[in-house]
Amino acid sequence: QVQVVESGGGLVQPGGSLRLSCTASGSIFSIYTSTMGWYRQAPGKQRELVANITPSGTKTYADSVKGRFTISRDTAKMTVNLQMNSLNPEDTAVYYCNVRQGSVDISWGQGTQVTVAS
Repeated sequence: QVQVVESGGGLVQPGGSLRLSCTASGSIFSIYTSTMGWYRQAPGKQRELVANITPSGTKTYADSVKGRFTISRDTAKMTVNLQMNSLNPEDTAVYYCNVRQGSVDISWGQGTQVTVAS
């Protein structure tokens, strides 16, 4: 089993930055061989992929965050981070850490609120 704990959400003004962190624990083999990433869900909308990173380091970003968000992974520390710059109100959502093996989601975080408002 794998568990994840997120941190780093909060309130920020438009144009500001936030850094989200997610630390995994549990099956080390599962964590090392899984894609880790971030999803978000805004009120009244479906949960959507923000970014993820494979065990080999391949990164995928949603078009809406390309050039503004950067995902990184520290395999030894079993963490995945999301640096979010140039935030705008449309980025307001609950952000969830995700661990996936193939097409199977093996863990979700509890979510952390990100609010972008002046």
